[in-house]
Amino acid sequence: MLKSHRPLSTFGILLGLLLALSLPASAFCADDEEVWLMVDTHALEVRVMRGKSPMLIFKEISIGRFGATSDKRRLDGKTPLGEFRINLIKNKSAFHRFFGIDYPQLDQAERALELGSLSADEFRAIRQAIRAHRPPPQNTALGGHLGIHGLGAGDLDVHEEYNWTQGCIALTNEQIDELTPWLKLGTRVVIY
Repeated sequence: MLKSHRPLSTFGILLGLLLALSLPASAFCADDEEVWLMVDTHALEVRVMRGKSPMLIFKEISIGRFGATSDKRRLDGKTPLGEFRINLIKNKSAFHRFFGIDYPQLDQAERALELGSLSADEFRAIRQAIRAHRPPPQNTALGGHLGIHGLGAGDLDVHEEYNWTQGCIALTNEQIDELTPWLKLGTRVVIY
């Protein structure tokens, strides 16, 4: 998907607001000291927030090649919308650094079960993992292995022109290095 380097249109702003409204209000509430990430899939920005104040903004990120969705499926090339937590940190990966998120969440699994795109066994496995405070299974019909990462040895020109990931949020290696000190296990990530 070709990125837009122009300012957001009125339509883009309204679409972003509608997506933000689909998240619970608690997704954007934070105590004054909480450090968390706000990922804007329309403006293609990651904001490091302290409470309600932005501390850093990373522009021209890349998301899934086919955009973002609240109902992600395995191999659909889309970035999941919702509220997540960092649950895996790899300081060395094929993508330079990788910060995994706890996708899928229970509400996503419930919707997929209702729609018939997730089996009852897969739903139970996701629900059990979440209730036990373990990472949800990553090999169900909803997919997994998603997070925030750098480019590694990837092509910067491709990154600057296209949304290219399978559903992750990608920054340049320099950006992910600058972001790293702000992240820890449990850091909240709101993707809208």
